[in-house]
Amino acid sequence: MSAIGKGLRRRGRLMAQAVSPPRRNLDAMPTPRTDGDSYTAPRAPRLVDSPVFVLSSVRSGSTLLRVLLNSHSRIRAPHEMHLRTLHINLSRDFTADAMKALELDKDELEHVLWDRVLHLELARSGKQIIVDKTPPNTLMWPRLHRCWPKARYIVLLRHPGAVVASLTDRRTDPDHEQIRAEVLDYSEKLDEARRTLDAHVMTYEDLTAHPERTTRGLCEYLGVPWESAMLDYGEKDHGDFRPQLGDWSPTIRSGRIQQARPADPTAQLPPRLAELAKEWGYPVD
Repeated sequence: MSAIGKGLRRRGRLMAQAVSPPRRNLDAMPTPRTDGDSYTAPRAPRLVDSPVFVLSSVRSGSTLLRVLLNSHSRIRAPHEMHLRTLHINLSRDFTADAMKALELDKDELEHVLWDRVLHLELARSGKQIIVDKTPPNTLMWPRLHRCWPKARYIVLLRHPGAVVASLTDRRTDPDHEQIRAEVLDYSEKLDEARRTLDAHVMTYEDLTAHPERTTRGLCEYLGVPWESAMLDYGEKDHGDFRPQLGDWSPTIRSGRIQQARPADPTAQLPPRLAELAKEWGYPVD
């Protein structure tokens, strides 16, 4: 009789649950946050004190520069790391309060995460200098500078007309107006960084035309001796060449430095792009 009673009570509970509306798991649901608190955390110590960032537009030869640097015995330059897309989610109101008590906020937590990623990759490589060459970093370089005040920067320029042509060739059914606007966005931020930062400025055209001279100057800036192995990047393992992580074209896969394709001298650039090209020393009609 006791067993029968338990079974009937259990069946009754199951029937009640079946006809009741679903219950929300309140513990699993984040509480909406408000942004009324303007607290700014102090900068936490960094594991990587002086990382190197390549600032460039897309389609400007940054993958070639990466593999040349990665061929150096003391420099680790992995694929594009996209640090700007690594975010921290403070999902409850009290989470922000708890972090504030630890002298942390959302931005600084993200900075700590970015720093940890760089340090982990550097430690795995056994090298001394780490380089991130993700082109969209150019659009957020002030945030990088805030995260790493002692960071070093390589500003890699390419004729804006050649960048427009390269993007146009790469994309199916290209939107020409959108491509010019995209190149202008990159170029404006790149010029801002060139004028503001104590950066090493170089061009893709010089890198491909005079690779030894250009990489020697780069090594001097980074404080490492030049190594001839840098020019034979095809002899080293640089990981997969695939979309979203850098260039994956037959040119970069060839393992050889190839001459940059010049800009079409007859192509018309928007006035501001033409102005920037002139400021960077490129001939513009």
